[in-house]
Amino acid sequence: MAILSFLSRASRTYKGYPKLLVLCTLSLSSGGLVAYSESQPDTRAPHVDPNEKEPKKKRVVVLGTGWAGTSLLKDLDASLYDIQVVSPRNYFAFTPLLPSVTCGTVEARSIVEPIRNIVKKRKGEVKIWEAECVKIDAANNKILCRSNIENNLVGNREFFLEYDYLVIGVGAQVNTFNTPGVKENCHFLKEVEDAQKIRRSVIDCFETAILPGLSEEERRTNLHFIIVGGGPTGVEFAAELHDFLEEDLVKLYPAVKDLVRITVIQSGDHILNTFDERISSFAETKFRRDGIEVQTGCRVLSVSDKDITMKVKSKEEVCTVPHGLVVWSTGIATRPVVRDFMEQVGQAKRRVLETNEWLRVKGCENVYAIGDCATIDQRKVMEDILSIFEAADKDNSGTLTVEEFKDVVDDILIRYPQVDHYLKSQRHLRDVTDLLKDPQGNDWQEVNVEQFKLALSHVDSQMKSLPATAQVAAQQGAYLSRCLNHIIQCEENPEGPRRFRGSGRHRFRPFQYKHFGQFAPLGGEQAAAELPGDWVSIGHSTQWLWYSVYASKQVSWRTRILVVSDWTRRFIFGRDSSRI
Repeated sequence: MAILSFLSRASRTYKGYPKLLVLCTLSLSSGGLVAYSESQPDTRAPHVDPNEKEPKKKRVVVLGTGWAGTSLLKDLDASLYDIQVVSPRNYFAFTPLLPSVTCGTVEARSIVEPIRNIVKKRKGEVKIWEAECVKIDAANNKILCRSNIENNLVGNREFFLEYDYLVIGVGAQVNTFNTPGVKENCHFLKEVEDAQKIRRSVIDCFETAILPGLSEEERRTNLHFIIVGGGPTGVEFAAELHDFLEEDLVKLYPAVKDLVRITVIQSGDHILNTFDERISSFAETKFRRDGIEVQTGCRVLSVSDKDITMKVKSKEEVCTVPHGLVVWSTGIATRPVVRDFMEQVGQAKRRVLETNEWLRVKGCENVYAIGDCATIDQRKVMEDILSIFEAADKDNSGTLTVEEFKDVVDDILIRYPQVDHYLKSQRHLRDVTDLLKDPQGNDWQEVNVEQFKLALSHVDSQMKSLPATAQVAAQQGAYLSRCLNHIIQCEENPEGPRRFRGSGRHRFRPFQYKHFGQFAPLGGEQAAAELPGDWVSIGHSTQWLWYSVYASKQVSWRTRILVVSDWTRRFIFGRDSSRI
C-alpha cells in the first residue's frame, strides 16, 4: 500500500511528463521495483491555422509482402508518403525455412508474421489491401487489383489504385520449362501453402503404402520421393525428408521402412553447382552415404500422375521411373502481370524485368522493381571509357597521369562495382592504379586513350547477375526505402558519384550488394556454408551456426521464439506426423 501511495503522489507531481514505465519483478523471497521515466517537458501543441492546407503526400504503392517489399516497408517513412500495399498475402513468410515446414521440423505459423504487425509502429498509416495486382497501366500511373478472397461476401472485388511511385516486388513463379504434366502432377515449394501440401502428401504416401492388399511393387512406388532440381531448395528438402523418414516415420511405419527411396534429379553435372566445389562434392558424398540417390545429367521430359520420364544425357537414353510424390524445384520465371508490364515499357524480348543500378525500371521514371521479379542491368565501363578519360583529363592534354586517374578512382569504384570485383579476383593487383601498367608490369607515367582502354578492357568480365535470393531482395528493399526517405535532401545535395556522361553528380549512390554467405543444410545435423572471404565451413558446428543465424534473422521476437521452441520440441519429442 505504501508503494501504491508513493506512485499515486508521483504521478500527480509529474503530471506534465507523459511516460512512466514501471517494471515489477517478484520472487519467492522478495520483491523488486524498477521505475523508469522518460523525461519530456509539458509542451503545448503548436497553433494550426485551419485555413492552411497540408501539402498532399505523394502516394507510394508497393506490390508484394515478400522479402523485398517487407524490407522496404519496415524503413519507409509513412510521414512523408501515402503508402499503400497490395499483396495476395497479408503476412510475411520466412521462406528459407519452408523445407523445414514440409516435414514438421518447424510449424507454418512459426515462420509467418502479419504484415500489419510489422508496419503498425511506423509514423502515419500504411494501408494494406489483400488483393492481387492483375494489370499495371504505366501510361496512366494506375494499377488494376482483384481480391483473391473466395467467398460469397458482397461488394466489387476489383478496384483501381493510382500512384506517384510504384514499387514492384511480386517475386517470381516456378519455372516449369513448359514440361508436360508438371503443373498438374508436381508439388512446388514457393509458398507456405506449398509446404503444408507437401507435408500432407508425404503422410498420405505412407498411409496408403501400409494398406492391406497392395503388392510390394505398389508400396515401393508410393514411397518413392523424387526431387527435380539440385539447387539449395531441392537439396535442403531432400535432407529434411531423409531426416523425417529416418528419425520419425520409420518408427511409426516399421513394415515399410525398407521400401522408402529418395531420388534427386539434376540436369547439371553436380548438385549445388552455385556453391564452392568442396561443398558440392561433400553434399553428393553425404547423400550417397545416407542412401539418397543423386542422378545428374538428366533432363525431365514429362511427368504423369504415376511416373516421370527423363532423358539421361550421357547415354542418350529415355527412361520412365514410377513415383509416389514429385517436388519440382528448378528455378524461377516471370509472373504474367510483370510480363504484360514489360511489353508496355519496351522490354518484351527480355526474360526478366530490367532496372538500372538505382532499381528504377528502364523506360519508367516512377516505377521501381526489387527482388526476384527484376534484374539489374549494370552499365559496362567500356561503354563510358571515353567519357571517363575526358573527365579525368583536366588539362585536356590527351593523356592521363596517375594523379589525374586517382582523382576519379573513387567515383569509378562506386559507379562500376565490377572494377572492385576484378581487382579482388586478380591477386597481383593491390590497387586500382596498378591497372595503369604495360604488359611487362612497368608503370606508365602517362597513358593515352588507347592505353587507357587496354588497361580497363578486362574489368567488365566480372559482371554477374545477382542471385534470386532473400538476401538480395532484403538489401534492395532497405536501399530503396533509404533513397525514397532522402529524395528531397539528395535533390539539393547529391550523394552519388559524378556523372561521366554529363555534368554534376548522381542523386544517390547506386545499389551495391554485399554478400554475407549462404548455407546448405544437408541433414543429420550437418550443414555447409560459404562465408565471406572465400571461407568454407562444413559439419555439425556449421549446423549450429545455421540455427543461430536463422533465429537472429526472424522479423519479430514472436517468430524468433516460436522457431526456437519448434526446434527444441523436435529435439525432445520428434516431429509431428499428424495429417492436419
